[in-house]
Amino acid sequence: MPDLTRDDVAHLAMLARIDLSDAELDKMVGELAVILESVATVQQAPIGNVEPMSHPMPLVNVTRPDVVRPSLSPQQALAGAPEVDEQRFSVPRILDED
Repeated sequence: MPDLTRDDVAHLAMLARIDLSDAELDKMVGELAVILESVATVQQAPIGNVEPMSHPMPLVNVTRPDVVRPSLSPQQALAGAPEVDEQRFSVPRILDED
């Protein structure tokens, strides 16, 4: 793997739109080099017989079947609401328009 230079780090910072000082650039050269070495080490792991997975433990779907059944009408759902506006719950605004 080629050595990482200060110019490489400056270029990556520019691409990521990160403003780094000269001291931060010098520090990041060493830190990124360690990260890249770690990634290279992980990439050498023998994974030929490892099955891809989304989670380390087996997951079981515990949701119920999606079955249409009777539910509340809009009037029943809004019956206990303190304020209603056009068949919707009316709540105080907490964010400005800006």
